[in-house]
Amino acid sequence: MIRRRRTVGLPSGLEVLAFFQGVLVTGQDLVGQRIKTIRRQRGLSQAQLAHPELSDSYVSLIESGKRTPTPAVLELLAQKLDCSLTYLVNGVTAEQMEEIEVGLRFARLALENGEAQEARRRYTELLTDTSLTGLAQLRQEAEYGCALATESCGDRAEAIRLLKGLRADTERPMTVEWQVAVAVALCRCYRDEGELGEAVRVGEALLGGNSRPAWTDALIELGSTLLSVYRTRGDLLRARHFASELLSAAELLGTPRAIVAASWNAAFVAQETGRGEEGMSLLERAMAIQSENGGDPRNLARLRVAYATMIVRTRATDVEAGRDLLLRALRELGESSASVLDKARCNIELARAELALGHPREAVQYARIADEALRESGGEHWADANLVQGQALLLLHEDEEAAVALGNASESFDPAPMRRRAQSWMTVAEAYDRLHDHDQSILAAQKALACVGL
Repeated sequence: MIRRRRTVGLPSGLEVLAFFQGVLVTGQDLVGQRIKTIRRQRGLSQAQLAHPELSDSYVSLIESGKRTPTPAVLELLAQKLDCSLTYLVNGVTAEQMEEIEVGLRFARLALENGEAQEARRRYTELLTDTSLTGLAQLRQEAEYGCALATESCGDRAEAIRLLKGLRADTERPMTVEWQVAVAVALCRCYRDEGELGEAVRVGEALLGGNSRPAWTDALIELGSTLLSVYRTRGDLLRARHFASELLSAAELLGTPRAIVAASWNAAFVAQETGRGEEGMSLLERAMAIQSENGGDPRNLARLRVAYATMIVRTRATDVEAGRDLLLRALRELGESSASVLDKARCNIELARAELALGHPREAVQYARIADEALRESGGEHWADANLVQGQALLLLHEDEEAAVALGNASESFDPAPMRRRAQSWMTVAEAYDRLHDHDQSILAAQKALACVGL
């Protein structure tokens, strides 16, 4: 049972000022109308309401929407009218405000605890509450939370729609901090949907050109997300240059959040440009900083996946240790606000680790978990799940199932030329060769060459 805290007394002047800084008043005429309505309900004249602190003409101007009362005046009027400040400003009673805040708190907790479906349901319910209409900041928080929960459920197309709606709402302008947070989420969703051009446009809209704002923690995070897009589309020259810029900016800021964000994707750029040990060092530092500073559990688990993935890829003698780290990360992802895609990626890397350790049956199990999670959305990551599944099935001599998995992978790889995709196509070519399907093998090899411009 939730015990509701009753609001006692009126807020201080500083609290009123903070309230106004955080809440967008939905038209001064509406505030004036509410003052007029409550005054009449109380049986007061304008002169009685005004006396002795204000003039009746000033009250008349407020009620007609021709004057904007200061926070101090509104606090005074709320006291004289014996009503809550929240109702006077937004038409929401103190009890309704408390219900909204409790609802938001439970939705946030559900998202943080990895209960994405529950969080999405709670945020959706809040957004249907008409009481939220005049509370711009709280409504923005609910819409943003709903977008993140929707993304975590794997419905990135709907998450993109919600995030674009937030950006396009000119009636409720967002602070710079909110703009950056929405841009990070939108850039990430576009990247994971394979819409790399859109992802770049979102990131570069705030970071590109000569008018780039001064670096902040939030902008470093946006930069790191944009860096991952450059890397995904195979633009490694741009990625390496931008990674260096991000790392320098993070060092100048000197904050844990900035250093972790910059190091994260810069590590994979280093690894993909032949500097594997440098990439390992960057991830080790990021892991240490994130652990010491008690950061977001989801990000710590995702960092662990990244670190373990690099171990598996670059240190053949430490694959078992990498596998164990991935198992730990998978448990942590299940207890956090991690998305379906986060968990699927971890399962794909676990499948690869088991394959490297000579455990094809275990590899198939993990790959199939990822396959089932991503089947509806398809795309590059579903292709990866099927590719490793096909490789493992070949080792188990289950050739028919292997052919199906490899066919799924071939149909889902991004057709655009991309150096990072060439290796996957060569793996497909080798697998088809083992199946004695030489035509498909030759076709996959040709696609691998096309990815590197040959």
